[in-house]
Order: sequence, then structure tokens, then C-alpha cells
Amino acid sequence: MGLATCRFCEHHLEIDMVDLGMHPLCETFLTADQLDSPESFYPLHVRVCPNCHLAQIGEYVPPEEIFDDYAYYSSFSSAWLDHAREYVEMMVPRFGLSTKTRVMEIASNDGYLLQYFQKHGMEIIGIEPSANVARVAADNGIPSIVEFFDETLARKMSGEGYSADVIVANNVLAHTPRINQFVEGIHEVLADNGVATFEFPHLLRLIEGNQFDTIYHEHWSYLSLGSTQQIMAAHGLQVFDVEELWTHGGSLRLFVQPASFNRPVSDAVSGLLEREREFGLFSPNVYREFGAKVEATKRKLLSLLIRAKEDGATIAIYGAAGKGNTLLNYCGIGTDFIDFACDLNPYKHGRYTPGTHIPIFGPEKIKETKPDYLLLLPWNIKEELMGQLSYISEWGGRFIVPIPEATIHEAAS
Repeated sequence: MGLATCRFCEHHLEIDMVDLGMHPLCETFLTADQLDSPESFYPLHVRVCPNCHLAQIGEYVPPEEIFDDYAYYSSFSSAWLDHAREYVEMMVPRFGLSTKTRVMEIASNDGYLLQYFQKHGMEIIGIEPSANVARVAADNGIPSIVEFFDETLARKMSGEGYSADVIVANNVLAHTPRINQFVEGIHEVLADNGVATFEFPHLLRLIEGNQFDTIYHEHWSYLSLGSTQQIMAAHGLQVFDVEELWTHGGSLRLFVQPASFNRPVSDAVSGLLEREREFGLFSPNVYREFGAKVEATKRKLLSLLIRAKEDGATIAIYGAAGKGNTLLNYCGIGTDFIDFACDLNPYKHGRYTPGTHIPIFGPEKIKETKPDYLLLLPWNIKEELMGQLSYISEWGGRFIVPIPEATIHEAAS
């Protein structure tokens, strides 16, 4: 259903941020026999609460439909694995973790992060609603509970005597439409002296960088430190530190404790809150200006692609990322512009992008066909990708990076 009131504080949503039109679910990659069947499209319209400043979309699709047979596997990105390993190596000495430490990760995916805690001999458990992804984790020795995390599951676990010393919640807080039940669950199962860390794309960076492709149906909320701090406080939790990260075009990592515990609050928290205020996240104007920036980004990308096609160029996509499907559908980029897409994930090979029906192959297709341009949909890891794909310089191939605005990059020879 659409959203008239804030999912956190229930205040009426009065600020329009951006309306991207109608979209299919971004991770529903189609098989060939589905191409002639109807597809469901849903609104992507972001509104902002004037009370708590939480940006959000409506819950048009139940989470069970989005995350059933999920197509995203974290371990396919070497940069993301490095990020996970570095996180664990930071957490162990900072919080004195040991073999007695219990670690729980929510949205644990294929075990990409818990494996590094496991190597330290810690007790680990993943919570992962997508059974196909959880099976991969289990095959790698990472135990997982195949359920959505919420207050009900947390109370069941705590009733059985479980509490976590460390809770990891990377890129999941934005993925839950019932955010109060989720955060209450964290409070329920976190040890009295425990620490929970949350990572999510920073709303400030989304607006600043025109990152409209990070808006899609599995992201129900678009979070700032200010809005998240209020949500945590409402459920007996306190943000005591924050870090800014490179991931997903600019993310935050929040360190959270029970409000009854006494770790000192870092100056980084007040410093970032002031930056958010100065940027305008606590007033309506910056949100209302964002839509015009998105439209300009669309026009520039289409102009670039039109010129390339009129010059006879061939264009392929690298990285059939879910978020890239927001960009493709909003801009109307289909097989009239794109010859094919490539992705490392074998699950996607032989399938087609939702809405735009671009065929997906393995990366070997690039060397076979030698396209003139590669449009990099996972622009947030463009350095990693351009390094891996530098061989396209052999035939004069170049890269197109679409965000924050469409630009052409030479391939290193």
C-alpha cells in the first residue's frame, strides 16, 4: 500500500523528495519463458516526514515476495569481502572480543562477514530470510536462521536464553518496512553491555551525489544519522559513535549500545549531526530540489547514449546490479541502447533484466563481442571494476559511469 504517515513516528508525510514513476522489483531477473508474461510495476515515490525527517517509500510489496529467491550474493565482490574482513579486524581489539563472544548478524547473506568472526573462534549465528542465499552460507559452515528478524523472533531467542554480545546489521535497517519492530528486536536480544553496529547508505550522500538508483522497493527507508538516532532512542538504544564509509556511494556505520550502558558518546556524533543540519536535512528545501537534479542526470545519460548509438557504437552493461534496474527503468534504457549485460553471478546468466529485458551473460561475453562501451551499473565500485576490465583498452573500449552524472572514462592500457 502507499504511505500517508511516517512508518516510525506516524506523522503525516508532507514533503515530496522524488517520484521515479513505476518500476518492477529490481531483483526479479526474468527467465526466457517469462518475457511474454505480464510484469508487476509499483510506484517509487519518496516522501519525507517533517517531524523526524525519515525519507521513505510505501510498502507496496511484502518483504516475503522481494526476498524469496533473492539474487544478491555478497561474496561476489572482492571489495566487499575486504570491507567485511577489515570490519572484523577493527571490532576484535576495540571491544576486546574473544572466543567467548557471541556474534549475530542480521541479513547475513551468504556468510561473507561471519566467516571472519568464525576464524577467531567466536560463536556465530546468521539471520537470513532468503533460503537460497542461506543455503550457500550453510554449505560454507555458517549456521543461519531462515527468518525475517523482528521483535517476535528476538523474544523467542531471548526466551531460550540467547543474547548477543555483538549484533551486525549491515544494509538491512533500510530494508525493513516495520522499522520499530526491527529495532525493538535489537534491544530485546542485545546483551546489557553489548554493541550493535548498523551500516546503511547515508541520505546526505544520496542527495549530494544524485544517487537516485539506490532508491528501489527493497529500500523502504533512506536514513540519516539524525533520523536513525531518534529511532534508536525510542527503543532504549543510544548511538555512541559513527563512522563515514566509502560503501554504496557513501554510507554510515553507527555504533549503538543499550541506553543504560555507559560508553562515552564520541564527538563524531555531534559533529555529523551538525553537518546534516548545515546541509539542510532538517528542512524541506533540500529534498524538494533533489527531483530536479535527478531529471538532469537522466537527460545527460540519455544524451550520451543517443550520441554513441548514432555514431554506430555498441554498448554493453557490466554488473547487472539490482539498483541498476532503477536507473534502466527510470531512464527507459533497454535493448534499443544496450546489446547485453554481463555479471559474475551465475544465477543471473541466461536471465533478463526486469522491465527492460536486457539479456545477461557471463563476463566472457565482453571479450567475445568487444563492445565500444561498458556501462558500469555498480558505479560505487567503479575503481575495482575498471581495474578488472582494463583489457577493453585492447580494442579501444571505454567505460560509462552514470552517477553522479554520466561521464566517459578511458580504460587503462
